[in-house]
Amino acid sequence: MIVIRVELWSAVNGQVSELARMTIDNIGTTANGQHADYRARNFCGRDAVTLHRAMLAGTVQREGKVIRHARLRLHVWHLVARALDTLGYAERRS
Repeated sequence: MIVIRVELWSAVNGQVSELARMTIDNIGTTANGQHADYRARNFCGRDAVTLHRAMLAGTVQREGKVIRHARLRLHVWHLVARALDTLGYAERRS
């Protein structure tokens, strides 16, 4: 499982605050291991304690799937971008 945390690091006092959390789970890989399917979920909350509780309880805000991701050819950031897109966070410009 991949866990992505969004943290705010204050330039004023050095305090670190977690703002959001998402997980990406492998739900299936092709026989040759070149591609995989993933489940992406983000959790309810805006601080580390609440996000941790939501993650353990499975309190999901949004859920999506990334299908046939070229896992060996592409960097993990490609997977994160596709996961965010499936969760509806990619802005479409016309």
